[in-house]
Amino acid sequence: MLGVTKNMPFEATYQAARTVAGTIESYFDHHFATATLNGGPEAVHQPHAPEIEAMIDTAFWASLRHEEGYPPKVTLAFLPPEQAGRPLIFGHRLRFTPDSLTKLAPAVERPGIHLGVWCEADELYIWGTTREIPGNCFVLEVIEPGLLVVKHRRLDGFGKFVNVAILKGDQIKIVDESTAGSLDCPIVVTSMLGFTLPSFWNNSMNILVQLAVSMRAHGRGGSLLVVPSVSNAWRDSIIQPISYPVVPVFSQLAELLQHETKGEEQIVWRRDVGLAIESTAGLTAVDGATIINDRYEVLAFGAKIGRSAMSDRVEQIIVTEPIVGNKAVVVHPAQMGGTRHLSAAQFIYDQRDAVALVASQDGRFTIFAWSPNDQMVHAHRVDSLLL
Repeated sequence: MLGVTKNMPFEATYQAARTVAGTIESYFDHHFATATLNGGPEAVHQPHAPEIEAMIDTAFWASLRHEEGYPPKVTLAFLPPEQAGRPLIFGHRLRFTPDSLTKLAPAVERPGIHLGVWCEADELYIWGTTREIPGNCFVLEVIEPGLLVVKHRRLDGFGKFVNVAILKGDQIKIVDESTAGSLDCPIVVTSMLGFTLPSFWNNSMNILVQLAVSMRAHGRGGSLLVVPSVSNAWRDSIIQPISYPVVPVFSQLAELLQHETKGEEQIVWRRDVGLAIESTAGLTAVDGATIINDRYEVLAFGAKIGRSAMSDRVEQIIVTEPIVGNKAVVVHPAQMGGTRHLSAAQFIYDQRDAVALVASQDGRFTIFAWSPNDQMVHAHRVDSLLL
């Protein structure tokens, strides 16, 4: 494999880097092997534990520094420049050190820009920047001081990157892919874990995942209720009159998904889809819930949830997080958060064919869905998948 060695001499001083490197290497081994079996491109950019350990260690110490009073926010992509599309290549290689990352961070902190990192002669170096990286490319993002996320680009190239591990100080969270195999796992959570399901994906573009990302990004908190398009039963759980009904329904996103273009026109189509997603997610910043149907038509926003007259009060829910070692717990819904979480749990208890996405102002994100196996509302904590 070009330029990569499994025996690069390096000893991390950030203990979590050493602890997690082997697990991350195994993850990418599995995904590259799967891609090869499915006829994917040769994995010339596959990372090994020494490179992973060195990158995490260096990025961690860089995250604790400041450049002109600002902590660095930087995204690193492990690949040679010839594997990047239209790269900006520096006139000479830069040493991969905390000092280099701290100084370069202001130039690459905007979304979508990656610092290119590669290894030759047993040494990591920075070669330039790129916006285009291949599927399954190892990516390391510095979110804030002491908070790092290991992720990779989806093979199809669309949508949010798939998170692999989250490191915050001495805390390590490894995303549990096996969660996707559960019959009770909502498809939106399955999609966040990196699995595609043709019945839910429009040419590999998962709309609910992108809506969740946008909801979390506006930072005001919000609720999004996804209801069946073939029924109006959801109205029994909404206090009337609705503050902001949408009449006729706003169908821009639905119409775009029905008329995907090809070739060069697809760039414009993707941009329009992204703008429609941002517009819909923006409605969730208004107090109350935004309601869309499973065709992604906007029905209302600012809606107040109330218990259906035909239902009981929800008394307990099951809570899980798709992280290795996490144990399911049964709690009263009030323990999940404030009114927004309690009302979402009640809505799903009443409307069991719906899904509720709830963002908190502090960045927490929960997806509520009915669990046929447990016969109760299941709250999936997914903020680790959205970083």
